[in-house]
Amino acid sequence: MSKRNENSLPNLSDFTLPELEEFIAASGKEKYRARQIMKEIHQFGCLSFDAMTTLARDFRKTIAQTARIYRPSMVKIQKSQDGTQKVLLGLEDGLFVESVLIPGKNHWTLCISTQAGCAMGCAFCLTARQGFKRNLTPAEIVGQVVTIRKETPEGEAVGNIVLMGMGEPLANYENTVKAIRILTSDFGLGFSSRRITVSTCGLARQILQLGSDICINLAVSLNAHDDETRSRLMPVNKKYPLATLLDACKKYPMPGRRMLTYEYILIDGVNASRQDAQKLTLLLADQRCKINLIVFNEYPGSPFRAPSPHVVSDFQQVLLDRHFTAMLRKSKGSDILAACGQLSGTYTTG
Repeated sequence: MSKRNENSLPNLSDFTLPELEEFIAASGKEKYRARQIMKEIHQFGCLSFDAMTTLARDFRKTIAQTARIYRPSMVKIQKSQDGTQKVLLGLEDGLFVESVLIPGKNHWTLCISTQAGCAMGCAFCLTARQGFKRNLTPAEIVGQVVTIRKETPEGEAVGNIVLMGMGEPLANYENTVKAIRILTSDFGLGFSSRRITVSTCGLARQILQLGSDICINLAVSLNAHDDETRSRLMPVNKKYPLATLLDACKKYPMPGRRMLTYEYILIDGVNASRQDAQKLTLLLADQRCKINLIVFNEYPGSPFRAPSPHVVSDFQQVLLDRHFTAMLRKSKGSDILAACGQLSGTYTTG
């Protein structure tokens, strides 16, 4: 079979369990075979049907004629002085995406991408400068986790997944939700929904849909207390201004006692003054939330700068004094452009 024809076959790595059961049943086999195949693909990392020794040899030969298995391949790893690792992964069509392994006390957090490039155009983000190339498939989203678990020593210790890498997850809505279903399936990766967080720039309509479709942690990139500033930083605000966005966030059904997270990137001279903090407390006064403060991660060519530690401390203290849960999130991996807003998916040698 030619490579071109082979690539036209359905990729079983894209399938949720119900979809895989339907596919297997259509071939005349028992539905429980779908659970076996799903485990082989996602838990054992099989890339060929020949390696699936739990299946009968004849069945393996038959299914290989009608389907394939594919996930991204690891191209390069860069290691930061703080232990963070940026992983460059190659896709079938020659594009690249980046994932980031972030060290914690007892486990690693893996930040994964949902698009190659990004169309949101946030002024402070390096990924936005690359432009939008395409959405990732469920196999390419989940496959970042599978590849890194299989091919790095740290992969097996990944305890949390954050969809905060390249791209806007909710702009690739269907594939993102399918990926989460695979990540949380007992026959997929088996992650608890408590361990997965979706980050969005603020697509209000999709936030409401996500709340009705799937139970998952949500982080919203806020970055300003007024529409004028936020529209300058984030063009999405022109479509979904703050009032619309915050209304959607209030309606989002955070599971259990968990709180929705607002992410606020502190940029010197733009949104980081004490007055900005005071106005932010008024904006969020009726929101049940926590606030992650992120000092802007500078990169070559950026027009923005990070505020001083004193300014950052003052901003946080205003929030704490108003009884908000406000945490300063320490950025990691900035020396290898692996911190928030620095991913580019660019392949360079060396």
